[in-house]
Amino acid sequence: MTITIATWNINSIRLREGIVLKLLRDEAPDVLCLQECKSLLELMPRDGFSELGYTLIGRGQKGYNGVAILSRLPMEDAGSRDFCEKGDARHVAGRLENGMTIHNFYVPAGGDKPDREINEKFGHKLDFLTEMRDWFAAEPPEKSVLVGDLNIAPLEDDVWSHKKLLKIVSHTPIEVDHLNDVMAAGNWQDVTRADIPDGKLYSWWSYRAKDWDAADKGRRLDHIWATADIAASGHSSKVVRPVRGWERPSDHAPVFASFDL
Repeated sequence: MTITIATWNINSIRLREGIVLKLLRDEAPDVLCLQECKSLLELMPRDGFSELGYTLIGRGQKGYNGVAILSRLPMEDAGSRDFCEKGDARHVAGRLENGMTIHNFYVPAGGDKPDREINEKFGHKLDFLTEMRDWFAAEPPEKSVLVGDLNIAPLEDDVWSHKKLLKIVSHTPIEVDHLNDVMAAGNWQDVTRADIPDGKLYSWWSYRAKDWDAADKGRRLDHIWATADIAASGHSSKVVRPVRGWERPSDHAPVFASFDL
């Protein structure tokens, strides 16, 4: 059985319900994980998704954070964790009937200054990643996929200029080290880069650019990982870049991968 999973920071599920529905109709993923839904769970739209055969599980928060999983396959809610004990809706997990667990994460962005001494948000980001590492080390995941806006572009080709962004939050060495520690603790493999190992690859382009497509100053902030026991089954990875140019878009484009399980 081939299962196609997508991840997308939607930047308000209520404001952008229309383009979520368009993606579901155009690309028909089996599972779509959304981040930054910016809505209480009970206020997230469902009827349009249901008409296309998708059910929703998630964790909501008023006007901030929020994660949701839309699935057209039977899925049970597999819980969530409150990282850093802030009560933020930044994680939810779902489990399919074949036993695959899908973790949907929205890692804190980290503010503007990459120094926890002067920027509390950056400290929060590092602490969040440390808690992820410790959780996966204590409870090693199996037959699992981790997706989401991890707010880190780890590789040189994951940013438009490695040299210019080394001191910019999302590409600093300390963030990359923390992300690599999370990967190692859970024995996670980067499915996207296993499929697309060479060349520049982005999933986010700033709203600040007058012409984001022409400037192309992007970063790969959105990821699909799999545990080592199923990573080799992953394939057909892609970033659906044209979505960034849809009407009233998110500043992120969706990332896809398929798994034969």
